Amino acid sequence: MKRRDREIETREEMLHVLDTCKVIRIAMYDEDGIYLLPMNFGYTYEGKELIFYLHAALEGKKLDLLQKNQKVGFELDCDHELIEGRVACQYGFRYASIVGQGKAEIIDDSAEKIKALSILMKCQTGKDFEFNERLVSIVSVIKITAEEFSGKRRE
Repeated sequence: MKRRDREIETREEMLHVLDTCKVIRIAMYDEDGIYLLPMNFGYTYEGKELIFYLHAALEGKKLDLLQKNQKVGFELDCDHELIEGRVACQYGFRYASIVGQGKAEIIDDSAEKIKALSILMKCQTGKDFEFNERLVSIVSVIKITAEEFSGKRRE
């Protein structure tokens, strides 16, 4: 990171970004290059372990790509605001972001899918939902374990 003065260093700041952002962008490898998708997410951040949960259809391009290569990149950002200046070069943009990479896996176990979807819905809505075997059988759940990540902000 070039601008160390903008590095997010505290857990509280990192949680602010995770709780404020509602969309994560996931980059996967494709034979033709990089395949990038915005997705809603849920997360757990315990100790230094950051895990994201995403839901998807039972089949599709992202699942095909993840079965071939589990390595992913991710990015999320929030707190956007234009900072005005007198001249063009003095303009800036306020933001907070997290970027990183990790390993994705498709969860098959129903109990783990129920837990993951409950986390996702709580993060997205602030509400608790109940899931059953039938509901989780019609969706895929992707778990991304962050292997490295960092946060950055501009006030």
